[in-house]
Amino acid sequence: MAQYGRSEYWDERYTRDPEPFDWYQRWAGLKDVVQEYVKPDCKILNVGAGNSKLTEEMYEEGYQNIVNVDISSVVIKQMEERYQDKPGMVYQEADCRALEFSDGMFDVVIDKGTLDSILCGEGSSQNAQKMLSEISRVLNPSKGVYICISHGQQSYRLTYLQKPDFQWSVKVHTVAKPMMGMTSAIGGDEKDNVHYIYVCTKEDVKPNDEE
Repeated sequence: MAQYGRSEYWDERYTRDPEPFDWYQRWAGLKDVVQEYVKPDCKILNVGAGNSKLTEEMYEEGYQNIVNVDISSVVIKQMEERYQDKPGMVYQEADCRALEFSDGMFDVVIDKGTLDSILCGEGSSQNAQKMLSEISRVLNPSKGVYICISHGQQSYRLTYLQKPDFQWSVKVHTVAKPMMGMTSAIGGDEKDNVHYIYVCTKEDVKPNDEE
């Protein structure tokens, strides 16, 4: 699983299998939670976009200001071609540990399995910290929302998410896993029958505040 943090692994994977694929959940399984926090006019960043149909399905429901980034140049080219007829749906090669966006540029960051993927790789804790620091930086500091869809239980993920430096509060939702075969888990962890949605909302949080 250490290869999940390497662009070469994903380039080879997407070259071999360019068909759309969703980790964990499709939009139908996430929309009730996402719509609670995200308005159609929000500027959205989707990190680790891969060839998921998530933002295509969001686009069809009115979310049409979406920047999708991925470390794989192969999948970015594939998706640019696939969605060239959708203005407002942007694909860009980027490393989520070192984003080239301005501070506070996005209202929402969506992460479906990317933090999990990084935590499977080498230097996992350090790289997770880099990624989350970058997400915190590019979010609107007064109302930005980071939505992290994960197979990781709270006892594992909140260790990374609940850092005072991020200045956000964390709320946890759960959604039932889809039927077997419809989606896959990163790392093959299928112990629970739910996925976790960590909603991190930027606000004026005092350093010692806890959820």
